[in-house]
Amino acid sequence: MVQTTDWNKERLETLKKMFPDLFTNEGKLNINELKKVVEPESVSETERYEFRWFGKSAAKRNAFSPSNATLVYDESRSINPSETENLIIEGENLEVLKLLSTGYREKVKCIYIDPPYNTGKDFVYSDNYSQDKKAYWEDAGIVEEGLKIDTNTETDGRYHSNWLNMMYSRLLIARQLLREDGVIFISIDDNEHHHLRKLCDEIFGEENFVAELPWKGKGGGADNNFLMVSHEYLLFYAKTKEEFEVGEETKENEVFSKFDEIKKRKYKTQLARKWGANSKRTDRPNLYYSVTCPDNTEVYPTLPNEEDGCWRWSKERMKREINDGNIEFVKDGDNYIIYEKIYEPLDGEYNTKKYSTWLDDVGNTATGTKEFGKLFDTKVFNFPKPTILLKRLFNIADFANGDIILDFFAGSGTTGQAVMELNQEDGGSRKSILVQIPENTDEKSEAYKAGYKKISDITIERNKRVIEKIKSELELQRLKDEQDLFKNQDNQENPKNHGSDNLGFKVFKLVKSNFPRVEFAPDPDKTTEENIELLKKYISEKEAHLISMFNEKELVTEVLIKNGFLLNYTLTKQEEFKKNKILFATDGEKETLICLDILIDNETVEHFKKNTDKKFICLERALDTTKKWNLKHYLGDKFKAF
Repeated sequence: MVQTTDWNKERLETLKKMFPDLFTNEGKLNINELKKVVEPESVSETERYEFRWFGKSAAKRNAFSPSNATLVYDESRSINPSETENLIIEGENLEVLKLLSTGYREKVKCIYIDPPYNTGKDFVYSDNYSQDKKAYWEDAGIVEEGLKIDTNTETDGRYHSNWLNMMYSRLLIARQLLREDGVIFISIDDNEHHHLRKLCDEIFGEENFVAELPWKGKGGGADNNFLMVSHEYLLFYAKTKEEFEVGEETKENEVFSKFDEIKKRKYKTQLARKWGANSKRTDRPNLYYSVTCPDNTEVYPTLPNEEDGCWRWSKERMKREINDGNIEFVKDGDNYIIYEKIYEPLDGEYNTKKYSTWLDDVGNTATGTKEFGKLFDTKVFNFPKPTILLKRLFNIADFANGDIILDFFAGSGTTGQAVMELNQEDGGSRKSILVQIPENTDEKSEAYKAGYKKISDITIERNKRVIEKIKSELELQRLKDEQDLFKNQDNQENPKNHGSDNLGFKVFKLVKSNFPRVEFAPDPDKTTEENIELLKKYISEKEAHLISMFNEKELVTEVLIKNGFLLNYTLTKQEEFKKNKILFATDGEKETLICLDILIDNETVEHFKKNTDKKFICLERALDTTKKWNLKHYLGDKFKAF
């Protein structure tokens, strides 16, 4: 029976695509999970069989609760800020991800993270970073000593739960940042590997699992009392597998020893028959047939009594390839062997092959340590990942020009180095966002003795030294090109342009919000009317404090972040406004006019009554009732007051 479109089914599929965590492992909508989004207090925590652990529901609520923090620009530690869109953000990564989730939603092509492994030693973040918790803000906001990371011993009854809670909330937000064709790679070892796989199945959907990549990452191996453990894993998921196109490896140093006189092209050959997996003729009957040879004899891919073996193509495709001259018949005794011709690529073409899941040719932790040692005189970071590993992942992810990669467990900053080096190798313009908590270094460590009191100090310093190294190499290359040009007078071309676009980074720090925080508590000894008056006084004092004490640049940044702007925004003063300081803010996509004056002049209001094409943001305290009504009436949703 022909029916109209099942819109309910389509709506459910759309909901699952956007929020897979609201569905069961069997793909059914979990009503309780949906209720938690709109009415969390109405849902009891009695749940049926599924992947559960202590604190899961709280971790999910924490992930989607708003952040009251903000980011401030740290000019003193930024490098070439006017030439770059790379970011290094110092702060607790869950709060940072929340702040990025509006402006950078569905803009990140690739995420790579190397989270703390659950080894029972230094653990993870306790997530006690709300405005009313002093510990984080006193340590990280911003005292030079940094933040002490919690430990998670095996004697703790919530040993695995603590780690899962940490990962769950962060991955939920991270998924929102990925483009539809985006991917995520997560480094992990055996301690939580199986749990992380189930966790990612829930967050990204089992259907979006791409591969598990074992990495031969430990040079000498680690003794687990039974075997030498020499590998780790990288879990690889797509946001939407149907939208993702995997990168492929270019075949290099191929030898094309034969020449086709008709097509005038070099070629090599491979057998036109296949064998091994998926080659039994009982399984692939359409690929088992006879081919007519030049002497009119018939050849089969295998002998009649052999099951293993069939042709690579269907009968119809084989006929086309023979007619097109792409098949070579070679006489072997009384029989012919049939080969496929593989031609040498023309200019601009490449032969490619799929990357392997087995990563045994991209260095190990010893490689990463040696690489790190070339930048630092002392060993200030243990076992960093090698850049060659990350470059391989970037190629698999098809991470290309203009794309953004996010690493919110940045550590020593390997991701930033890999991105900058890859851009120099192929002239690309990829961008990186690194997030690292200001975790204390051990007072006995080489890092501490060298002056790096926080891990984030190492992240920033490493990327600074990488920039200096690349610039030095570029300058040497420029001088060499000039010398070569001088020697060859016939060559009138200019030296190659070894540009350094996007060679730098901007540093931001996570800090408390500039806006007043409501910490008022009613006095039980006073009447309701008296408490209302106290509340009004409290709010007035807080607002006055905001107006008199705020830093204009910091407040502008917070307002723009929370209105969905990217951190690469620019500000331009608008000279046509004579009575107020009005700034034009744009990040290349969004734009608005913004004013932080404590009073909006009537002349400014009259301007917006006549010019309604631009958005406008200002302080609510700067408006009386009439001005506010006029701005709202003429600008509508383009007007916001805070």
